Amino acid sequence: MREILSEIAQWQARGEQVAIATVISLSGSAPRRPGARLAVSEHGELAGSVSNGCVEPAVVEAALQVIKKGQPQLLEFGITEEQNIEQIGLACGGTIQVFVERLDW
Repeated sequence: MREILSEIAQWQARGEQVAIATVISLSGSAPRRPGARLAVSEHGELAGSVSNGCVEPAVVEAALQVIKKGQPQLLEFGITEEQNIEQIGLACGGTIQVFVERLDW
């Protein structure tokens, strides 16, 4: 989290709301481990990563909704037998759970 604190501090100094997305679990192969974080400002600025890009657009969209509504979300991304990699975007074939919450200071 230290690597994203300076950006969060800058956003908050400007009076912006911020959401944090955290990888809380994974199974199989995944690009980032539990504890990886992505911070999102209300204007869509990003710091950190939860997937090295493969599912981050969906996480950013959820984070912006969390900022607006204040309601945390639990997201899950992965591949089932009926789905293919192009549909999900998680090319590594694993499953990750990401918890998204608004920072209320």
